[in-house]
Amino acid sequence: MPGLSLIEIRPYRANDLDGVIDLFQRAVRETASADYSAVQIDVWSHVDRDEWELARLSRPTWVAFVGGELAGFADLEKNGLVDMMFVDPKHQRTGVATALLARVEAEADEADIGCLHTYASVTARPFFEYCGFTMLLARAVVVREQRFVQFVMEKVL
Repeated sequence: MPGLSLIEIRPYRANDLDGVIDLFQRAVRETASADYSAVQIDVWSHVDRDEWELARLSRPTWVAFVGGELAGFADLEKNGLVDMMFVDPKHQRTGVATALLARVEAEADEADIGCLHTYASVTARPFFEYCGFTMLLARAVVVREQRFVQFVMEKVL
């Protein structure tokens, strides 16, 4: 179909780090800013590059590309936690997150992980609900003196 771009997903590589960090920060600053205060956005978008480097290499992480451009990324921990799933603001609502979640679910199936869970933001909660996740509880977390609401959600596969 004209106008539709193919979403390509591949495993994360170490040289994707800076692009993934940039995408994360733009997603938080642009997309999530509708649901959070400026101070919360500043706290949330703070990145320790060394920690991110270790985290990305410590678990399966996938990157999505549209037209050769980094459009999103997601990861999966051994316990079924989807800790990170972010989409570039200009690729919101184009199927990138859905494609990434399908890849995460396929990996979970291969690893005999029967249930996925996540700590969704206010911004991400509707997406996860749409994809079949159930909210178990809302909880408050404090990061650098800022209070955030997280939604503990799960999806039985």
